Amino acid sequence: MSMAESTAERQEPAGSADGFSPPPRADRQSIIDTQVAHLLGMQKDDGHIVFELEADCTIPAEYVLLRHFVGVVDAGREERLARYIRKLQNPDGSWPLYHDGSGNISATVKGYWALKLVGDDIDAPHMKKAREWLLSEGGAAKANVFTRIMMALYRQIPWHGMPCIPVEAILMPEWFPFHMSKIAYWSRTVLTPLLILYAKRAKAANPTGRNIDELFVVPPAKQRKWQINPTGSKIGEMFLLLDKALQKAEPHFPKGVRERAIRKAEEFTLSHLNGDHGLGAIYPAMANAVMALHALGYKRDNPHMQDAWNAVEELVVDRGEEIYLQPCLSPVWDTSLAAHALLEAGEKNGPRVIEALDWLAERQILDHVGDWAVRRPNLRPGGWAFQYENPDYPDVDDTAVVILAMHRADQERYRVNIERACEWVVGMQSSSGGWGAFDPENEHFYLNSIPFADHGALLDPPTVDVTARCIGALAQVDEGHYAAAIHKGVGFIRREQAADGSWFGRWGANYIYGTWSALVALKATGEDMHQPYIRKAVQWLKDHQHADGGWGETLESYEDLNNGFSAGISTPSQTAWALLGLMSAGELDSEAVTRGIAWLANAPREADGPRWEESHWTGTGFPKVFYLKYHGYAAFFPLWAMSRYENLIASNDREVPWGI
Repeated sequence: MSMAESTAERQEPAGSADGFSPPPRADRQSIIDTQVAHLLGMQKDDGHIVFELEADCTIPAEYVLLRHFVGVVDAGREERLARYIRKLQNPDGSWPLYHDGSGNISATVKGYWALKLVGDDIDAPHMKKAREWLLSEGGAAKANVFTRIMMALYRQIPWHGMPCIPVEAILMPEWFPFHMSKIAYWSRTVLTPLLILYAKRAKAANPTGRNIDELFVVPPAKQRKWQINPTGSKIGEMFLLLDKALQKAEPHFPKGVRERAIRKAEEFTLSHLNGDHGLGAIYPAMANAVMALHALGYKRDNPHMQDAWNAVEELVVDRGEEIYLQPCLSPVWDTSLAAHALLEAGEKNGPRVIEALDWLAERQILDHVGDWAVRRPNLRPGGWAFQYENPDYPDVDDTAVVILAMHRADQERYRVNIERACEWVVGMQSSSGGWGAFDPENEHFYLNSIPFADHGALLDPPTVDVTARCIGALAQVDEGHYAAAIHKGVGFIRREQAADGSWFGRWGANYIYGTWSALVALKATGEDMHQPYIRKAVQWLKDHQHADGGWGETLESYEDLNNGFSAGISTPSQTAWALLGLMSAGELDSEAVTRGIAWLANAPREADGPRWEESHWTGTGFPKVFYLKYHGYAAFFPLWAMSRYENLIASNDREVPWGI
């Protein structure tokens, strides 16, 4: 018997006081081994791993609208899209933003509209229920800005039904209150082609001629109030007045200036098309690029238009009887998280993990200077994107996670990659001490008050979860060398802690995600985990453990924290996050961890797949607006947490040595 096995047997958990006991160590190891084998079965020949990334009905619905905008109708394909859209409808007729969510006006408008375009009878029961629900909520006039933009393009509402977005905005100097570099990358890539569409007053082909007049309580021509003050602030009221003035003045702007602005927006769109990976490598920007190029007169056989269309088509997931579109592709994120789970499970230096990390190494962005350089002009590139290719927009969060995996697996093999990546990460730190996902210093919060920003996601300010990943990576690589950046990052995290001890999760759902991220990173930086502020976070996690031993938080917590926990639903990925956080805080032997491991060990898993069963969504695109189901989360995180538990109970010091 080895020393590790002997230690593990001596330290086998006795179970919790209320009878929640993990299965024997051999059975737990069997679960780990089985899930490792399934996960490795997902690995591609070149080493990478990618899962589906799913959103709500709006992306496939918008795809139907895109095709009808340019007049390319495919009845067979659209019927399969329609099957997917119908499947997501709530019993009350609405469409939600996530699984088991309540109805959303904009999603319901798009779902209904797409089904009508593909030929669903408006008197069919599902259409009638959707229409009645919408009218009871105020009708299509209450939809968000992006939905109203599409309605204007289809001439369902007048142009003044959407905020004024003059294309001349792209000509503004950097010192001006509005500049394209002052908004988030996703806003920049989505807005720029929209500026062209607005300036051209583009019109959808709409070959069926079908409209959605029946979705309005007041006929659009008689609707008086369209724009809202997103923040309710005084500056928001000023922006509303400015919008009214611009609505009247914009048609009279000098033609020469307008043409120059259109050309600049066109040049940006073409220079950022990213080959056939798409503008911004995200669907909304890709779709807008197709429509903008169409409005500018580009034909289907033009190479730029072909690239733009090919990027959209790469997002299609064909399930046979139904198809849907992913909002983007997630190979770098999935591969790096899978590598961590496999490393924790004992695959260190195994050829399969090295294959995955070698694939990542080849995708490091070393020679292309992206949009982030507006704020950091002298910083060398060195990050990774979220997608297969997106060199203009490397992701700080992905970069930190890749650093952590490479450093753990083989520091020397990936030394150059790690050094360049750490240099870039340090350079991307904002003056507040935190990190945003794609840009530094993206904190022009007054812009959240413009009418166009009703989605609340115009900016990319520093967040706790991304900051946690960055300081965790820097501390794991060389705590002394990066001490200044780490110190500032810890200060940011401490300032952002909520009064109840938790941390908000910007990119994952939600307080469990943020609290896990913070605790693991703080441990890595050498913080004393007995400090009161950390114990308060630990207690918060314990207080939110469900009666079954697991953790779960619905996406409603972005609206109201208590509602997010009222359902009492446990999920594998969120249970894993809570466990990883608690174990970093020295709670390995606590009843909470014992019960959580027992829940994971007994939770249902796919019969022949890498995942625990997880129907509820735990990913976030934009809080309150757009959510994600990462199909890989239920494969990575439960395996990771169970494996870490096994490693710690077999160790002598029971200390987590990693930054994530």
